[in-house]
Amino acid sequence: MTSKELRKNFLLFFKKKGHNIVPSSSLIPTDSSVLFTTAGMQQFKRYYLGEKSPYGKNVCSCQKCFRTSDIEEVGDKSHLTFLEMLGNFSFDGYFKEKAINLAFELLDSVFHIPSSKMIVTVFGGDTDVPRDEESVRIWEKLGFSEKKGNLRFAGKEDNFWGPTGLEGPCGPTTEIHIGELELWNLVFNEYYKDQNGKLTPLKQKGVDTGMGLERLAMVVQGKPSVFETDLFLPIIEELNSNLKSQISNLQFKTQNLKKSKRIIADHVKGAVFLISDGVFPSNVERGYVVRRVLRRAIRYGKILELPDKFLIPIAQKVIEIYKDIYPELKSKETDILTIIQNEEEKFNKTLKIGLKELKEQISKLKAQNIKSLSGKIVFNLYQSYGFPLELTKEIAKEEGFTIDEWGFKEEFKKHQEASRVGAERKFRRK
Repeated sequence: MTSKELRKNFLLFFKKKGHNIVPSSSLIPTDSSVLFTTAGMQQFKRYYLGEKSPYGKNVCSCQKCFRTSDIEEVGDKSHLTFLEMLGNFSFDGYFKEKAINLAFELLDSVFHIPSSKMIVTVFGGDTDVPRDEESVRIWEKLGFSEKKGNLRFAGKEDNFWGPTGLEGPCGPTTEIHIGELELWNLVFNEYYKDQNGKLTPLKQKGVDTGMGLERLAMVVQGKPSVFETDLFLPIIEELNSNLKSQISNLQFKTQNLKKSKRIIADHVKGAVFLISDGVFPSNVERGYVVRRVLRRAIRYGKILELPDKFLIPIAQKVIEIYKDIYPELKSKETDILTIIQNEEEKFNKTLKIGLKELKEQISKLKAQNIKSLSGKIVFNLYQSYGFPLELTKEIAKEEGFTIDEWGFKEEFKKHQEASRVGAERKFRRK
């Protein structure tokens, strides 16, 4: 099945099961305690707390998500910054038994994933929350058991989800894995967690599930990674068409080549979607994240010796893939491409000089047998050449160096204070 068919079949399945389809919300959440929309349940958060849902008790969606926590993991077979989260949700409509049975039916009957390939995990309990015996009994009826090895227990780190933000609904989960790949997470919202970490039982129970479309496509299409699915392959092919047959950097082996292309593809896609939702490159909060992923993509493009303005055809390919599902990408295409091109041109002006400066500093320190970059050096790269902290950290790591993050933050504070004082003096003179 194509990704379009997977997305469509998921939503139609739940519609036939009495769920209302709700469109994706923006990547900019209404919850001010979180930077981006990272899960499908975020736009429904208040309905788990008793507020009446205008969509009814049972809904489903395909939600745009952006996760900063996975930036460093991008390049492996399954981690992404931008992803589409398929989910079904119930606000006191049904609970564990129906949720598990619906998930199993969909994977087995619609997507034709054999149960022999599935491994499920269940919350094993701790001092705060008991073991999820109810989920165990439901899975056992479907042919899973600890004895067979296809039912396993895990602790809070793996099988307890939430809340999003500083406080909110949360609860134990059961996860469906295909081999080592976590495919679908079924969350049973039974508790409210406050800012102090205290758990209180919710008055009404709820279901919140999330399955990454990209991972589902990887499994159903029989691909070794999400980057070989039809959601990424056209982007990688576009990138390959601009790639020189012989990369001069001989240290850049095949694995790094693959990883770099994946990082570029993911980061450009993420930037396109963020910009379409009104997040523009800057040095603060959400804008900093857009700038970070674009500049990281540009840096890897330089390593691959891609031509100037290589981001534009990749961004156009992203828009082409998703324009029918998210028409705002096409309607805002000119603005998206202009913003990306401006950011690339701005960074290109300083990247070459900044890299030279960083390499020189590293060379000097190596001669002194020092393997750490001071906060002052890191801040100078940020202030003078626009190098995000993470970019310097990444390059330093490749050279076997660490960086003084605390020192960088102190230099940053000093700079902010000096800027504030300067602004006050200027104001007084007026």
